Amino acid sequence: MPHQHLFLVSIPGLRTRDLEYMPRLSALARSAGAVAELEPTFPCVTSPVQASMLTGVGPEQHGIIGNGFYHRERGEVELWVGRNGLIEAPQVWNALADKGISQAAWIPQNIKDAAADYIVTPEPIHHEDGRTELWCYSKPDGLYEKLLADLGHFPLMNFWGPLANIKSTEWTVNAALWLLQRERPRFNYVYFPHLDYQAQKHGPNSEQQIQACREADEQIGRLIDGVNALGITDVAYLVVSEYAMTDVSRVIYPNRMLRDAGLAKINERDGHEYLNLRESKAFAVVDHQFAHVYVQDETEIDAAAGIFEGVDGIAHSLYGDERGKLGLNHPRSGEVVLACEPDSWLAYYWWHDDAKAPPFARTVDIHSKPGYDPVEMFINMETKQTPVDATMVKGSHGAVAESAEQYGALVASHEGLVTGERVRDVDVRKIIESAFGLG
Repeated sequence: MPHQHLFLVSIPGLRTRDLEYMPRLSALARSAGAVAELEPTFPCVTSPVQASMLTGVGPEQHGIIGNGFYHRERGEVELWVGRNGLIEAPQVWNALADKGISQAAWIPQNIKDAAADYIVTPEPIHHEDGRTELWCYSKPDGLYEKLLADLGHFPLMNFWGPLANIKSTEWTVNAALWLLQRERPRFNYVYFPHLDYQAQKHGPNSEQQIQACREADEQIGRLIDGVNALGITDVAYLVVSEYAMTDVSRVIYPNRMLRDAGLAKINERDGHEYLNLRESKAFAVVDHQFAHVYVQDETEIDAAAGIFEGVDGIAHSLYGDERGKLGLNHPRSGEVVLACEPDSWLAYYWWHDDAKAPPFARTVDIHSKPGYDPVEMFINMETKQTPVDATMVKGSHGAVAESAEQYGALVASHEGLVTGERVRDVDVRKIIESAFGLG
């Protein structure tokens, strides 16, 4: 039966076993709903999985091949590319808009300029003197200014990095309820990043992660109670995980390996070593448990792929059409695609001597590093220095999901929304549309 309102709450890192510590979420399923495993499409990281859920197809079709990629024409790596136009497949935003269903999107990736009626996502202003000014992209124009007046700034410092905590999720819940009270959007996408942090720092089964589950559950309860307080009764909830974390005990450094093979070009300035992207024959853009290796000299593709074959912790090293086995035979992909074993992850480091690490390695800097750096969460707040010790990381995600421990969770408030014990991320779009009686 169609519903008037639907909340899709995206909680990366959520697993079915975590419901033991989440009474409000468990009650949502027990009342009249269902719980299923969520099988993510490779690569199992935020931007691709969100795109897969909202398009109903995988990265090879929608083009979001990671949390960032190398712009070959510009010679630059860009992470967390926010524009919706990068998604090359039809999206649920457009399908719902065509049916006159109003929509709100809170903090998803690749959302700027999407067809949703209301959008808020971080867009800090970076000044030439190094200052960062808090701000958010919003649609319609002026929406964030109104939120700012009533709720204060979105707490970006609590969204990622060493100060990441529940405050960013709490603000998002407040903002979603603020808008619901005024505009009543029917489809509401709400991003809860909170389970991402402690699992990477301490492991997905740590006491710290159990506490994070409890804190996230409190926010789920606040959201449900807030909707009820507004007198909205015909509402369904779909709580989905983007991936599950696994314990990791091995770190692999693809750029060091490419350097040692003479393929990655390193320049030294003022006693520090820098990766020269333009002049390298090959280099890796790492992303948790997978990487795109961009090989700019096509005669070296076989050699670049061969470097990683048989390496402990590397499950796949594929190039050319073979990348299609992992669903990544796309023009934005690296010429070689690497995927880890579940107990390993990839760090971007290219130096062997930590004294020669570039200065930005010891900072929180998503723009200079050619890949994701979870070690930023371990920054020493007294010295403002990020360690260069990748072994500190205890949990990761992104590898090919081939076992139950790599599956996330999907919790539905109404049994009819979900059938079966396992759902793929590409099935989520159909579930959304069916909740509104479409398709």
